[in-house]
Amino acid sequence: MSKLIYFAYGSNMSTRRLKARLPSATVIGPGALDGHRLAFHKVSTKDGSAKCDIVESGPDQVLGVLFEIDEAEKPTLDRLEGLGNGYEEKAVDIMLRSGVSKRAFAYSATNIDDSLKPYSWYKRHVLEGAREARLPPAYVELLKKVDAIEDPDEAREASELAIYS
Repeated sequence: MSKLIYFAYGSNMSTRRLKARLPSATVIGPGALDGHRLAFHKVSTKDGSAKCDIVESGPDQVLGVLFEIDEAEKPTLDRLEGLGNGYEEKAVDIMLRSGVSKRAFAYSATNIDDSLKPYSWYKRHVLEGAREARLPPAYVELLKKVDAIEDPDEAREASELAIYS
Protein backbone atom coordinates (compact mmCIF):
# COMPACT_ATOMS: atom_id res chain seq x y z
CA MET A 1 0.00 0.00 0.00
CA SER A 2 1.23 3.45 -0.89
CA LYS A 3 2.19 5.80 1.97
CA LEU A 4 2.01 9.59 2.27
CA ILE A 5 3.81 11.94 4.64
CA TYR A 6 1.57 14.37 6.53
CA PHE A 7 2.68 17.36 8.65
CA ALA A 8 0.37 17.94 11.62
CA TYR A 9 0.80 21.24 13.45
CA GLY A 10 -2.53 21.58 15.27
CA SER A 11 -4.90 19.15 16.95
CA ASN A 12 -3.72 16.21 14.83
CA MET A 13 -0.30 16.34 16.53
CA SER A 14 -2.06 14.29 19.23
CA THR A 15 -1.40 10.70 18.22
CA ARG A 16 -4.54 9.55 20.05
CA ARG A 17 -6.66 11.99 18.06
CA LEU A 18 -5.07 11.23 14.70
CA LYS A 19 -5.06 7.43 15.15
CA ALA A 20 -8.74 7.56 16.11
CA ARG A 21 -9.29 9.18 12.73
CA LEU A 22 -6.65 7.34 10.68
CA PRO A 23 -5.66 3.94 12.11
CA SER A 24 -2.62 3.70 9.80
CA ALA A 25 -1.00 6.91 11.14
CA THR A 26 2.56 6.25 12.28
CA VAL A 27 4.79 8.88 13.85
CA ILE A 28 7.93 9.73 11.90
CA GLY A 29 8.94 12.42 14.39
CA PRO A 30 8.78 16.08 15.31
CA GLY A 31 9.74 18.59 12.67
CA ALA A 32 9.90 22.27 11.80
CA LEU A 33 8.39 24.29 8.98
CA ASP A 34 10.53 27.36 8.41
CA GLY A 35 9.16 30.66 7.11
CA HIS A 36 5.73 30.20 8.70
CA ARG A 37 3.94 31.09 11.93
CA LEU A 38 1.10 29.31 13.69
CA ALA A 39 -2.24 31.11 13.83
CA PHE A 40 -5.53 30.10 15.43
CA HIS A 41 -7.84 31.76 12.90
CA LYS A 42 -9.19 29.13 10.50
CA VAL A 43 -13.01 29.22 10.62
CA SER A 44 -14.42 25.83 11.57
CA THR A 45 -17.39 25.01 9.38
CA LYS A 46 -18.51 22.46 12.00
CA ASP A 47 -18.62 24.54 15.17
CA GLY A 48 -17.73 28.16 14.31
CA SER A 49 -14.59 28.25 16.45
CA ALA A 50 -10.98 28.86 15.41
CA LYS A 51 -8.66 26.08 14.28
CA CYS A 52 -4.93 26.15 13.53
CA ASP A 53 -3.34 27.45 10.37
CA ILE A 54 0.16 27.92 8.98
CA VAL A 55 0.84 31.40 7.63
CA GLU A 56 3.89 32.38 5.59
CA SER A 57 5.94 34.68 7.79
CA GLY A 58 9.62 35.42 7.21
CA PRO A 59 11.86 34.19 10.00
CA ASP A 60 9.18 32.35 11.99
CA GLN A 61 8.88 28.60 12.41
CA VAL A 62 5.98 26.23 13.05
CA LEU A 63 6.71 23.04 14.94
CA GLY A 64 4.70 19.90 14.50
CA VAL A 65 4.78 16.17 13.88
CA LEU A 66 5.37 14.21 10.70
CA PHE A 67 3.19 11.14 10.22
CA GLU A 68 3.12 8.44 7.60
CA ILE A 69 -0.43 7.49 6.55
CA ASP A 70 -1.90 5.01 4.09
CA GLU A 71 -2.86 6.76 0.88
CA ALA A 72 -6.27 5.06 1.10
CA GLU A 73 -7.02 7.05 4.30
CA LYS A 74 -6.21 10.45 2.81
CA PRO A 75 -9.79 11.09 1.58
CA THR A 76 -10.95 10.62 5.18
CA LEU A 77 -8.41 13.16 6.42
CA ASP A 78 -9.31 15.56 3.59
CA ARG A 79 -12.98 15.38 4.61
CA LEU A 80 -12.26 15.78 8.34
CA GLU A 81 -9.92 18.70 7.75
CA GLY A 82 -12.26 20.43 5.31
CA LEU A 83 -10.17 20.28 2.14
CA GLY A 84 -11.90 22.56 -0.36
CA ASN A 85 -14.09 23.94 2.41
CA GLY A 86 -11.78 26.13 4.50
CA TYR A 87 -8.45 24.41 3.92
CA GLU A 88 -6.31 23.79 0.86
CA GLU A 89 -3.50 21.29 0.55
CA LYS A 90 0.04 22.62 0.58
CA ALA A 91 3.38 20.88 -0.08
CA VAL A 92 5.88 21.70 2.66
CA ASP A 93 9.49 20.84 3.42
CA ILE A 94 9.89 19.78 7.04
CA MET A 95 13.23 19.63 8.84
CA LEU A 96 13.46 16.74 11.31
CA ARG A 97 15.59 16.96 14.46
CA SER A 98 18.08 14.63 12.76
CA GLY A 99 18.71 17.33 10.14
CA VAL A 100 16.96 15.37 7.40
CA SER A 101 14.41 17.28 5.31
CA LYS A 102 11.20 15.55 4.25
CA ARG A 103 8.58 16.70 1.76
CA ALA A 104 5.07 16.40 3.20
CA PHE A 105 1.57 17.69 2.71
CA ALA A 106 -0.21 19.96 5.15
CA TYR A 107 -3.41 21.96 5.19
CA SER A 108 -3.46 25.75 4.90
CA ALA A 109 -6.55 27.84 5.68
CA THR A 110 -8.51 29.63 2.99
CA ASN A 111 -11.32 30.80 5.30
CA ILE A 112 -9.94 32.88 8.16
CA ASP A 113 -11.30 35.21 10.81
CA ASP A 114 -8.80 36.72 13.24
CA SER A 115 -11.57 37.55 15.73
CA LEU A 116 -12.29 33.86 16.45
CA LYS A 117 -10.85 31.84 19.32
CA PRO A 118 -10.41 28.10 19.64
CA TYR A 119 -12.45 26.04 22.05
CA SER A 120 -10.53 24.88 25.13
CA TRP A 121 -10.90 21.21 24.09
CA TYR A 122 -9.27 21.99 20.72
CA LYS A 123 -6.41 23.80 22.44
CA ARG A 124 -5.99 20.75 24.69
CA HIS A 125 -5.59 18.48 21.62
CA VAL A 126 -2.85 20.82 20.36
CA LEU A 127 -1.09 20.89 23.74
CA GLU A 128 -1.35 17.12 24.22
CA GLY A 129 0.28 16.61 20.83
CA ALA A 130 3.01 19.16 21.48
CA ARG A 131 3.89 17.57 24.82
CA GLU A 132 3.74 14.05 23.40
CA ALA A 133 6.14 15.07 20.60
CA ARG A 134 8.40 16.69 23.19
CA LEU A 135 8.36 20.00 21.38
CA PRO A 136 10.58 22.60 23.09
CA PRO A 137 9.18 23.96 26.37
CA ALA A 138 9.21 27.54 25.02
CA TYR A 139 6.97 26.48 22.10
CA VAL A 140 4.60 24.65 24.46
CA GLU A 141 4.45 27.81 26.61
CA LEU A 142 3.45 29.86 23.54
CA LEU A 143 0.64 27.39 22.86
CA LYS A 144 -0.51 27.59 26.49
CA LYS A 145 -0.86 31.37 26.14
CA VAL A 146 -3.36 31.08 23.27
CA ASP A 147 -6.67 32.48 24.47
CA ALA A 148 -9.40 29.83 24.27
CA ILE A 149 -13.11 29.83 25.03
CA GLU A 150 -15.43 27.24 26.51
CA ASP A 151 -17.58 25.27 24.09
CA PRO A 152 -21.27 25.87 24.82
CA ASP A 153 -21.92 22.29 23.64
CA GLU A 154 -20.81 20.30 26.70
CA ALA A 155 -21.53 16.96 24.99
CA ARG A 156 -19.19 17.84 22.10
CA GLU A 157 -16.47 18.82 24.54
CA ALA A 158 -16.89 15.57 26.50
CA SER A 159 -16.80 13.56 23.28
CA GLU A 160 -13.65 15.35 22.06
CA LEU A 161 -11.79 14.81 25.33
CA ALA A 162 -12.92 11.20 25.88
CA ILE A 163 -9.77 9.90 24.11
CA TYR A 164 -7.67 11.12 27.04
CA SER A 165 -9.67 9.24 29.71
